[in-house]
Amino acid sequence: MKPGMSLIKHYLQFKDFRAEEYAYLFERTGIIKKRFKNYEKYTPLVDRTLAMIFEKASTRTRVSFEAGMYQMGGSVVNLTTGDSQLGRAEPVEDSARVISRMVDIVMIRTHEQAKIEAFAAHSRVPVINGLTNDHHPCQILADVFTFIEQRGSMQGKVVAWVGDGNNMANTWLQAADVLGFTLHVSTPRGYEIDLVRAGVANPACVKSFKSPFAACEGAHLVTTDVWTSMGYEAENEARQKAFADWCVDAQMMQLAQRDALFMHCLPAHRGEEVAAEVIDGKQSVVWDEAENRMHVQKALMEYLLLGRIG
Repeated sequence: MKPGMSLIKHYLQFKDFRAEEYAYLFERTGIIKKRFKNYEKYTPLVDRTLAMIFEKASTRTRVSFEAGMYQMGGSVVNLTTGDSQLGRAEPVEDSARVISRMVDIVMIRTHEQAKIEAFAAHSRVPVINGLTNDHHPCQILADVFTFIEQRGSMQGKVVAWVGDGNNMANTWLQAADVLGFTLHVSTPRGYEIDLVRAGVANPACVKSFKSPFAACEGAHLVTTDVWTSMGYEAENEARQKAFADWCVDAQMMQLAQRDALFMHCLPAHRGEEVAAEVIDGKQSVVWDEAENRMHVQKALMEYLLLGRIG
């Protein structure tokens, strides 16, 4: 945080930022990514330290944050479940008070949204949500940037969410609300979205469909996630049966716009939530989407630590 900046900004869910802040972040992401691709050194976060706390395992979150912080000139402290034990070895509020005196910014990937909210409330430095059971804002940040990079503004567009009403769906709902696009949602019975839990102020931004095919009709982007998220493995057999008709396949993509994109936050299970011909097809941008996690998070850390550049 810059000297003189008294208000600590956190990024705990997508609606924490306004549309104009996202416009700035996406502009910065484009600049930072271009420098990376051109092998131009850019190290504004020299002498800054990121603490990463993982109570849920991750590949993309760890690599994207760690590589991104090093590329920006900073350093990283990585804490796993055994190292941190938030709220078990000591109250989460005490962990926040201690850790935030030693680092400049914290990323937490955990289960309960309440835990990261409590940590942020007692932190002296910015806190970023790397994933909770309720929200995954950094992933949708990357997804929206990827769409803008490929197709331009999302305002007025239609995004089809096919699958579980999970943390990804919640965050897409908030993004539709903040950025002015419409989310078509189709979930099996019993796995519906919850607008109150998602924290959506404007229900007009979402339309629900019983049929996943109807949800994909006219969409500019079709996206999904695994049927069984981390922490719900005991439900796997029941979910396999319930979600059998919610596999994004070529027929669904054909109902979308001709130039519609396909996204998936990964890891993916081909033949379950998405057909191999879709995720490995020409409309899929999952690998750009995965890389862009690093670039948007670099812009996010720059913004939280340094404020606006220029």
